[in-house]
Amino acid sequence: MTAMARKRTILTTVVFIVLMAAPVLSAKKYLFKTCEQASFCRRNRAYADLAEDRGAAWDPPYAIDPSTVAFDAGVLHGTIVKILTASTGATTNVEFPFQLVFLESGSARFVVDEKQRVESPIPGFPESLTQRRYNEASKWAVTGDLTPDIGAVESTTDDERKSAVYRVRYGPDRHFEAIVQAKPLQIRFYRDGEPHVILNDRGLFNMDQYRPKPTDMDESKSEDELDVNGLWEENFGGKEDKKPKGPESIALDVTFPGYEHVFGIPEHADQFSLRETRGGDGNHDEPYRLFNVDIFEYEVNSPMAMYGAIPFMQAHKKGSSVAIFWANGAETWIDITKTKPNPEAFGVRKSTQTHWISESGIIDVYIFLGPDPSSVYQQYGLLTGFTSLPPIYALGYHQCRWNYNSEEDVLEVDANFDSYGIPYDAIWLDIEYTDGKKYFTWLKSMFPTPEKMMQVLDKRKRKLVTIIDPHIKKESGYKVYEGLSKNELAVKTDNGEEFNGWCWPGESAWIDTFNPKAVEYWKEQFKSGKYCGHENNLLIWNDMNEPSVFNGPEVSAPRDTIHYGNWEHRDIHNIYGMTFVNATVQALQARQPRQRPFVLTRSFFAGSQRLGAVWTGDNAATWDYLRIVTPMLLSHSIAGFSFVGADVGGFFGNPTSELLTRWYQAGAFYPFFRGHAHIESKRREPWLPGEPYTSLIRTAIRMRYQLLPSIYTAFHRASFDGVPIIRPLFLLAPDNEDALGIDDQFFFGETGLLVKPIVQEGATSTEIYLPDEEIYYDYLDHTIYQGIGYKHIEAPLEKIPILARGGHILVRRDRHRRSATLMSHDPLTLVVHLDKTGNAAGVLYLDDGETTSYGRGAYLYRFFIFNVQDNILRSRSMQASSASNKSFEKSIDDVRIEKIIVVGLDTDKLKTNHAVEAFQDRKSWSTDIHITKAADRKASVVTVRDPKIFVTGDWSIQF
Repeated sequence: MTAMARKRTILTTVVFIVLMAAPVLSAKKYLFKTCEQASFCRRNRAYADLAEDRGAAWDPPYAIDPSTVAFDAGVLHGTIVKILTASTGATTNVEFPFQLVFLESGSARFVVDEKQRVESPIPGFPESLTQRRYNEASKWAVTGDLTPDIGAVESTTDDERKSAVYRVRYGPDRHFEAIVQAKPLQIRFYRDGEPHVILNDRGLFNMDQYRPKPTDMDESKSEDELDVNGLWEENFGGKEDKKPKGPESIALDVTFPGYEHVFGIPEHADQFSLRETRGGDGNHDEPYRLFNVDIFEYEVNSPMAMYGAIPFMQAHKKGSSVAIFWANGAETWIDITKTKPNPEAFGVRKSTQTHWISESGIIDVYIFLGPDPSSVYQQYGLLTGFTSLPPIYALGYHQCRWNYNSEEDVLEVDANFDSYGIPYDAIWLDIEYTDGKKYFTWLKSMFPTPEKMMQVLDKRKRKLVTIIDPHIKKESGYKVYEGLSKNELAVKTDNGEEFNGWCWPGESAWIDTFNPKAVEYWKEQFKSGKYCGHENNLLIWNDMNEPSVFNGPEVSAPRDTIHYGNWEHRDIHNIYGMTFVNATVQALQARQPRQRPFVLTRSFFAGSQRLGAVWTGDNAATWDYLRIVTPMLLSHSIAGFSFVGADVGGFFGNPTSELLTRWYQAGAFYPFFRGHAHIESKRREPWLPGEPYTSLIRTAIRMRYQLLPSIYTAFHRASFDGVPIIRPLFLLAPDNEDALGIDDQFFFGETGLLVKPIVQEGATSTEIYLPDEEIYYDYLDHTIYQGIGYKHIEAPLEKIPILARGGHILVRRDRHRRSATLMSHDPLTLVVHLDKTGNAAGVLYLDDGETTSYGRGAYLYRFFIFNVQDNILRSRSMQASSASNKSFEKSIDDVRIEKIIVVGLDTDKLKTNHAVEAFQDRKSWSTDIHITKAADRKASVVTVRDPKIFVTGDWSIQF
């Protein structure tokens, strides 16, 4: 072994030992910056303090030049001028061109760039870097139509124009209006005459202009720059960050007038309704930070940065929802404050003021005016894309740990699931399956025949998931690295050389997936026959893609490393993980063009929902971590990322049998459902706790599989209108403001089920909050609950607290199978929970569950409705007939409805207590029913057993 090789081995060992010690430590906060330690955040916070201190006397240096303003074809454009005042009193103007674009989708977009970085070469600017500010965050996040709405109408009056005020009406029926004021610079967005979003309400708009590094720092100091430290370089944790482009920060304040609650900006382990960040009881002293980092065993109830970043914020109040999307991939901090009620301005409500600060890039902010939550989610989805419809097996249970050690280990676990009657769909392999942490290789001593192992799994329609990370081991003879290096497809240092850092394999290079050629190279590695043979049950897990660099600043890549297009890493940091997943998805699509790919990612950005699933990273086996999951999933979900879950049982540590059981009961309702554990954690497969826990975990997992038809239907809806799977109370009860702060329960998909996970040790009961006057039924014993407020629910260990909201029809498959794919022809059960008026409705979506043929119409989409007027349950088609549709329906024409359960029916009005009439294909017949009368606060239950009807045609049942 050479001296260099020994050094690498020693350093790798040290890094590994430090990280392996994580289970006994909490988050190492000292590894990550505070706002005070990030010079651009510190400067802009000080700028905000200066504005507040001066109050009405605050005169910000920015204003629109009225002579530049014009409106054309749905775009209001002009120039914002910054007046710089030197210590000598001399002034200089810096120009920032802006566009306010009114989109055909009904949204608005405000874009500001810096003129001198765009128009001509700057003398002395580093030739190795792109001179412009980074302006491609929208390129990665946005897939929707950005066509301006030529129907938008400027309605500025002559008096307003004289005062440099501009007014534009836009959106559906021109109900939206933007009023732009030149000085002080401000943009107000109205809906039906009421202001809902205000840009630059407090005058905190700020953009660092380009300037060469001065020889005397003090001479560069001007009135609006209280702090010049860190403009051209700064140090953190002993690591220098050179800034050859100089300061580039941007900032803007956004006010939501009359809105006390705001939500979103994942990822943070904090409550759903975002806290204030300027101190106060129960609030934070730090801004919320968006900067993708590898933060193992993260801190709960914290605004610290985590693995992903979606700069989307929703505000909600009675009768209204609005939102903004800050399209910027650089490090971003968001301050939140609440104003006192102002009866003159916005009634008795508080308003929420936010301050958005990013290290670099342009100002590119989208405004969504709702008016309700569903409209906001659709508007955002039309812009950034909707959750891709996952294959059905991806919605089943996934079994993972770091690590299953051999083929024998994998197959033994697989067989034990069958022995204990527990369904699952995928088993996962962490990094130890590889030869020396080299991806696309196998440790042959432990996995000599991986293709045969996959074939055994495939007999039960189960999948194998392998981990593939973006760091590629730097080793001679390792072809993946050699090709990467030879073709110069890796991230580079600031002097143009290949960047090398340390991760699990030791010294590594990072593939630059911003480069189209790197994406093509990545696709080559996954080719059928090259990796995992020709097996078609391969799924992929992308981890460590923040990117995680063990010896880098904040456990990540240096900000002055260079990516394709000569962009610095600081510009695109939060987008990198998304580009890596994008490359993997393209690779799997190339490997199996007709199959829907499945990829799990840890790092993400706005738009990542189009690519796969995400989980909340390295949690721990404690009740606090179980408790924080629900608000975290809600935050992801309303920000467009519906396919989200958390490590069931906790990644670090060893859960008690009670905690493990309660976590499975909660996890059965996570959109992504996976058990995972650290390499030093004890084995905890579902059968290991023993009785009664194994039976209770089995029941929870089986319940998940029962509900798969309704879960799949909910994902189908999310794929075209953005309504999430995990739904906050305000989605179904938008006028109840008392429910806005409740984040320990949620509505689940299209089922109408209100789920309240037990997150307290030893709890045998709980309180569930009913947000509206609708009738609710205990899902298991049909006890009736009604009336807004908290209701006491018994919840011994064997019970999951679930209430069914009246008015919904959910669809189940009650036969127990080994995996989701094996259920595709099983009969269906309809459960009808009647509302307080006696009506109910629901939908069912089915396709082949794996291929892309649904995009050509090969699916079934049915609408069910129970009408109290005639006591008839009907099924009708919701799709246009096509050859593909007919072919698919023929393939499932053996799928029947084996049971219908109607809860809450007035059984005294039934014509007979013995039978009902069924109708399908112009035929009718009687079918038997069983009635349980209402008694002791329990609703009546009418069960129709085997009505002899099939799912593919229209049918009705007369009660």
